[in-house]
Amino acid sequence: MISFNKAFEVCPLIAILRGVRPEEVMDIGQVLVDIGFTIIEVPLNSPSPYQSIELLQERFGSKVLIGAGTVTSVEQVDEVKRHGGRLIVMPHADPTVIAAAKAHRLYCTPGVATPTEGFTALKAGADALKMFPAEQLGIGALSAWKSIFPPEVRFIPVGGITPDNMPGYLKTGAAGFGLGSALYHAGKSPEDVALAAGRFIQVLS
Repeated sequence: MISFNKAFEVCPLIAILRGVRPEEVMDIGQVLVDIGFTIIEVPLNSPSPYQSIELLQERFGSKVLIGAGTVTSVEQVDEVKRHGGRLIVMPHADPTVIAAAKAHRLYCTPGVATPTEGFTALKAGADALKMFPAEQLGIGALSAWKSIFPPEVRFIPVGGITPDNMPGYLKTGAAGFGLGSALYHAGKSPEDVALAAGRFIQVLS
């Protein structure tokens, strides 16, 4: 199965499918995989998220890193593991949740909004730092953080990311991005997701 490092090397974009339903997740997952995405996240406040994670893992798990977002408790980490998910994405930086993910040998990208949270998350075992919410923190925060964190730390802006604002973050040192409503929102068709995904991929080329 693909590692976090390899998935990020191939395509440093995390597709966030908030609101996706199990009956549509396979079609949406397929268009994302076809266009080159290697990381897919199903937020746990989506309908039947564990079922969607399990379906995605069964179909694409050998070449795509499948995980859960909006993970806020140790119990949820346990459930993600039980249903085959391999990535834990958090809106916060709770060290106990990070530790639970690492105990299960899952990859973990906690959300951080301050340097204190960032260093705490790294100490707990975070694989990368989700810069959240990016639209509030901005490129200035990323620039400042890059000057104080170890150079190997990967920052992933999430929140309000569009093809238009990606270049500025990339120039400042963003390692990748989490893509939310500009890529997918509840009810969006696979065809529309494919069009949006293509625009994001073009920025990287």
